[in-house]
Amino acid sequence: MSSDPDNIGDYLISARSFDEYVAMFDLVDADFRGSILDCPGGGSSFTVGASNRGADARAIDPAYSMPADDLAALVIAETHRGTAHSLAGSDRYNWDFYGGPAGHLAVRQASALTFAHDLRAHPDRYVPGGLPHLPFAERSFALVLCSHFLFTYADRLDHDFHLAALLELHRVAVGEVRVFPLTDQAGRAQDGLVSRLQTQLADAGIASVLRTVPYEFQRGGNQMLVLAHDGQVS
Repeated sequence: MSSDPDNIGDYLISARSFDEYVAMFDLVDADFRGSILDCPGGGSSFTVGASNRGADARAIDPAYSMPADDLAALVIAETHRGTAHSLAGSDRYNWDFYGGPAGHLAVRQASALTFAHDLRAHPDRYVPGGLPHLPFAERSFALVLCSHFLFTYADRLDHDFHLAALLELHRVAVGEVRVFPLTDQAGRAQDGLVSRLQTQLADAGIASVLRTVPYEFQRGGNQMLVLAHDGQVS
């Protein structure tokens, strides 16, 4: 997300759950043995779940510059806006993961409450800031995750922003960078943008691949972009 906190209202601050992240990013037990960055973290409870499984997990988001109580209230309120957005175009979504719209809202509300509690209990896990400039040293994280920001907001984040953001995510990673989904908010595939960025990443010596994941809420949105440091991705 942009580092400018004045633009927070332009983006939905979602409270995705730990289980959603596991499915979206095809995570396995080994992924929780090192340091993980969630960028942007929003109101997700992923950092809590990852920490509980032994990971050194951090989240970064410009929204974390807000007072904790204000942000917690906003994230909880945003769960209704997120479900309403999905319901407005319900034919574009597969609700099986949640059992329906009511289940979707329940998952997000539970996640928001978990996030709000952890934000107060462990504020050091939540770093104010955002792409394309992150306040971390090179190779700080074994795994970097980017959910529903790049490509999702392709209508307002241009190609140059995407390239700068991917390069920055790669800079702070020692292992993989995983970006999901590769569709915009309306469910339109961003194949052209993804392909062009992959070419430029390759020119910079960064290997990347598209990987299908076991999660598809937006119909057709079941792929992630994976970047690696060792020159190879599986």
